[in-house]
Amino acid sequence: MPLPGLEGLECYRVEVTDFVATVTLDRPPVNAQNGKFREETCRLFDVLHDSPEVRAVVLTGAGRAFSAGADLKERPGMTEVRGAYPRHNRLVRACFDSLIECDKPIVAAVNGAAIGAGAVLALCCDIVVVSEDSFMSMTEVDVGLAGGVKHVLRHFGQSDARLMLFTARRITGPELYRMNVASACVPGAQALETAQGIAREIAQKVPLAVRAAKRSFTLVEDMPLHEGYRYEQSQTVALSGTEDTKEAQRAFAEKRKPVFKGR
Repeated sequence: MPLPGLEGLECYRVEVTDFVATVTLDRPPVNAQNGKFREETCRLFDVLHDSPEVRAVVLTGAGRAFSAGADLKERPGMTEVRGAYPRHNRLVRACFDSLIECDKPIVAAVNGAAIGAGAVLALCCDIVVVSEDSFMSMTEVDVGLAGGVKHVLRHFGQSDARLMLFTARRITGPELYRMNVASACVPGAQALETAQGIAREIAQKVPLAVRAAKRSFTLVEDMPLHEGYRYEQSQTVALSGTEDTKEAQRAFAEKRKPVFKGR
C-alpha cells in the first residue's frame, strides 16, 4: 500500500521497509525528466519529508540509466510561448530543491548514466554511491544549453567542475570515487544494496537528530564559520529536551538498544 499522498505515481516506484524508502525512477527507456516527472518529484519528496514511517531514502534508477537528464522533446517552441521558460525553470528548481529540503537523508545509488539534470539529481542527494560502470556527465554545451554549475561546484573541485562543464566528458564511477564525489564505488548490482545498507544504518539513529543534522548541512553551507556553528549549537540545545535524545542517552548508559518514537 503506497504512502498516503503518493497514489497514482507514473514516473516512480516507492517501497518502504524498516523506515527506509527505496525510490526508483521508472520512466522508460532512460528516466528522462519532463514536466510530469518534475511535478511527481516535488510531490514525492514533500510526502517523504512529512512521513514518520520514513527515516532515510535511497534513490536509484530502473533499467540501464539512473537518469539521462532533461527530456529535450519539451524544448522546441518553448521560446515562442510567452512565460513558458519562466514556468519551466521554476519547476526545475523546485524539483531539485525538493530533495535538498526533504529532511530525510537521501542516498543516491547511481546505477548507470547520470547525464545533465540526471547528474544534478544525484548531486542533490546527501550521500552518493556509484557503480563501477556508471558515469556522470554535463552535456549542456553539446546541445547549446548551460546550467548545473552551482550544483556541480558543491561536489567537484574548481578545475574538475570546469573540465566537466566545458568538455561534457563522462566522469566514470571510479573517477567520481577518486574525486571524493562518491562515498563508495562498487560492482554494478551492489550499488543499490550498498546504498540501502547506509540508509538502514542512518534509520537506526535518533530521527530528530538526523533531521537536524541535514538541516544544518543545508543552512550552514554558505554561512561564515561562527554563525554556522552557532546555529548548530542551537539545534543541540533544542534536541536536548526531546524524548528520543533522553532515550538515546539512557540506552547508552544502560548498554541496550534504544527505542525511538520520533519526538
